[in-house]
Amino acid sequence: MTRVVSIFLPDLPTDRIRRVDPDIPAEQAVAVIAKSGSKRWVSAADEAARKAGVRVGMPATKAQALFQGLKLIDADHEADALALERITLWALSQYSPIVALDAPDGIVMDTEGADHLQGGEEKMLSGIANRFLSKGLKTRVAIADTWGAAHACARSINRETVIVPRGETMKAVERLPITRLRLPDKIVSDLRTLGFHTVGELSATPRAPLALRFGPEIGRRLDQMFGRTPEPIDPVRSPDFVEVTKAFAEPIGAAETINKYVGRLVVQLVAELQRRGLGVRRTDLIVEKVDGTRQAIRAGTAKPTRDVAWLTKLFRDRTEKIEPGFGIERLTLAAVMSEPLEETQKASSLVDGETTDITPLIDIIGNRGQRLYRMAPVFSDVPERSVQRIAAMADDIETSWTHAWRRPVRLLSHPELVDVIALMPDHPPVSVTWRGKRRKVKKADGPERIFGEWWERSSEWVAVRDYFVIEDEGGERLWVFRSGDGVDGETGSHKWFMHGIFA
Repeated sequence: MTRVVSIFLPDLPTDRIRRVDPDIPAEQAVAVIAKSGSKRWVSAADEAARKAGVRVGMPATKAQALFQGLKLIDADHEADALALERITLWALSQYSPIVALDAPDGIVMDTEGADHLQGGEEKMLSGIANRFLSKGLKTRVAIADTWGAAHACARSINRETVIVPRGETMKAVERLPITRLRLPDKIVSDLRTLGFHTVGELSATPRAPLALRFGPEIGRRLDQMFGRTPEPIDPVRSPDFVEVTKAFAEPIGAAETINKYVGRLVVQLVAELQRRGLGVRRTDLIVEKVDGTRQAIRAGTAKPTRDVAWLTKLFRDRTEKIEPGFGIERLTLAAVMSEPLEETQKASSLVDGETTDITPLIDIIGNRGQRLYRMAPVFSDVPERSVQRIAAMADDIETSWTHAWRRPVRLLSHPELVDVIALMPDHPPVSVTWRGKRRKVKKADGPERIFGEWWERSSEWVAVRDYFVIEDEGGERLWVFRSGDGVDGETGSHKWFMHGIFA
C-alpha cells in the first residue's frame, strides 16, 4: 500500500533570505513584502516577526509601525520557486525515487519501499525534519496513505512530525478545515457560506447536490484524499540526469519480461554514462502502470560504476517486488546521482595476489536497508571525540591515533556513571558497581591523565580525567575514569564513569 510523505516549509521565503544572507542575526525579525500596484502587504513573516504581532496579509505600513525593528524585504517569488525546486531535487537524491513539488511551499514523495532505508517511518520523518533544520529550513512533515491526507495534516497539525496509521485517513482528517482540500478559493468561500467548515462535514454530505452546484472538483478532491481515486506523483527531473525509457504498445506484467527490458535499459544507460564519462551511484527504476499509478525501485552503489552485469543484478534481485496490476506501460531508468569515472584497466598478473574487492558485498547489504560505515580516527585527546563514522568506501583518513596507553576495543557511546570505592586522589578503584553488578577489582593500572580541550570549549579550561584499566575477579578488563584530579573541585565532579571494555 502506498505511503506518501508531505514536507511543508512554512517559512520558505524567510528561510531562503537567511540562507542567502547569513549575516542576518538569528534574533532579527524578518517580513517579506509583496506588491500589487500601490498596495504593499506582508506575504511571509518569520517566527520572531509573528511573535511581535506581524501577520500575513497585514499592510506593510501597519507591520512597520507595529514593530520598529522589523526588517522588510521585497518578495521574490521566482527565487522562492527555484529554491523549492533545488530542495526537491536534493530530497529526490536522498529519500525516494518519486519526489515532486507541492508548490508553493512544500514537497511530496512516495516512500513505499524506501522507508526501511531510513530505519522506518518514525525515524525517517524525524531524520527529515532534523536534516532540513540543520540546513536552516523549518519543516512540518506528515505521512499518510494519500497525498491529500499527508498534505492536509502537515499544514494543519502543529507538530514537527505527524504519522497517520495505515487505514485511518478519515479519523485523521475529518476535523481539518475545508481549506486543506486544495479547492479553489471561490469554492471554499461559497462552502463556508453554506455552513461547511470541516472535511468530515463535507464528506458526509450527499455528493449529487454538491456536484450540481460546484461541479466535480469537490468530489474529486475528497476521493483523492480518501484513496478512492489515485493521485499519481509525477517525479521531478533534472536536465543533468541520465535517463532512458521504454514504452510498450501492449502492457507487460510477467517477471521474465520485466527483467528482460530492465537489462536492456541498463545497457542503454551505461552506454550514455560512458559517453559522458560518468559512473552511477544511485539509480531509480520508475514503473508506470496503465491505471496511472507508479512504483519505484532504487539501487545504490558504494562507488561510481558502469558495470552492466552488476547493475542488472541489483535490479533483478528486487523486481519481484513490482506489482504490475493491470499491466505496465512504461519503464524508466534514471541515474539520479552520478560522478566522473575514468576508464581503468585491470593489471594482469601470473601471481594470485590481488586485493579482494568488497564493494559488491557493501552494495548488496546497503540495498537491503542496512547502514554501513567505517570508524576512522580524529585528532583529539578526549576519547569519545577521537572517532568518527565515514562512508564504507571513503578514502582512508591520514590521521592516526597516537597514545602511549592502550585503548579498549569497545568504547561506550556515552560514559556511564558507576559507584566506586577508591582512595583519593591517585589510587585505583577497589570495587566498581556497574549496571547493578558489583565487581571486586583484582588488578589495576593507572592513572592516565587526560586534559580537557580548552581551545575547543572554555568550560574545559581546567577539566581533567584520570583513567584506570581495571581487571575484576572474573577476568574482565574495563576502562574507568574519575572526573577531576581528586583534589580541586573545579577540575571535575570527582564522580566515576565506565567508558570502555577491553578484549
